[in-house]
Amino acid sequence: MTRILFMRFSLPLILASAICFFSLPAFAASPERKAFRVCADPNNLPFSNNKREGFENKIAELFAKELGLPVEYTWYPQRMGFLRNTLRASLEGGGYKCDIIMGVPSNYGETATTIPYYRSAWVMMYVKGKGLDNVKAPQDILKLPNLHSLKFGLFGGSPAADWVLKYNLMDQMVPYRLQTGAIEDYTGKVIIDDLLPGNIDVLFIWGPIAGYFTKQHPELALVSMQSENEKDVTFDFAISMGMRQPDKEWKEQINKLIEQNQDKINAILTDYGVPLVKGQ
Repeated sequence: MTRILFMRFSLPLILASAICFFSLPAFAASPERKAFRVCADPNNLPFSNNKREGFENKIAELFAKELGLPVEYTWYPQRMGFLRNTLRASLEGGGYKCDIIMGVPSNYGETATTIPYYRSAWVMMYVKGKGLDNVKAPQDILKLPNLHSLKFGLFGGSPAADWVLKYNLMDQMVPYRLQTGAIEDYTGKVIIDDLLPGNIDVLFIWGPIAGYFTKQHPELALVSMQSENEKDVTFDFAISMGMRQPDKEWKEQINKLIEQNQDKINAILTDYGVPLVKGQ
C-alpha cells in the first residue's frame, strides 16, 4: 500500500517585510526555506500530476500560501526508486531536492510521518445497470445467483485479495499491479480501460481513486469495504504526509498546518470525491 498505500502551480513568494502591514501567514517560513518543495508523481490523479490538478497539489497550494512560499516540485513516478530520487536525493551544492511527500500511510516506516489528515477505505466498484444495482454492501454480492460468473479485478497485495480468498473467488480474479514500468500508467486507468467497458464486472480499489472517477462517471457505483469482525482484514487506512526523519521542526510545522486547516483539507478531499472514514 505505498500509495495508500500506496499518488501544480507556483505561488508568488511573499516576503515578510511586504506583508507585515496586512496579515502574517499562519507560520513564518524559516530563513533558509525558500519554497514549499514537494516530491510528487507527475501522472497519478486524483493525487497529483504535473498540471497540478490533484488534491495533493491543492493541499500543497494551501500550505504554501499559509507559509508565504511558492510551491516547487520534484517529479518522479511513485514506484520503485521514488524516495531515492526525491526525498533522499541530494543536490550538488548541498541539501535535498524536495522536502515533503503529500500522501503516505500513517504507519509508513521509510519516512517521518505527520499526524493523519484523512482516513479512507478500499471499495468495491461496479457499473450500474448491469445486474449489480442491489449490491449495497460487500456481502450482498455473495447472494447473487450469477456470483460465479463474475470477474473480479483487484491489485496484488491489497486487502481485497484476502476477502476474495476468504469467499473462494480466486478463480474469478483478474489481477492488476499497483506499479507498472510504464510512465503513462496510473492506478485509476483500470477503471477506464477495463471496468467501464465490461472487461471486468467488479473492481476492488483504494477509495480516493474510486471516488474521483465516480464523480466523473456517474454510471459507476462504489461500496465501501468493511471488516466483518475484529480479527478480520483491515480495509481503512489513515494517511499522513512524509518527510525526512531528522526534520523534526518541519514535521511540527506541518502538523500545526494540518490541525489549523483540517476543515479546508476536508473540503478539498470532498470536492475530489474522497470517501472519508472517521478515525479509530
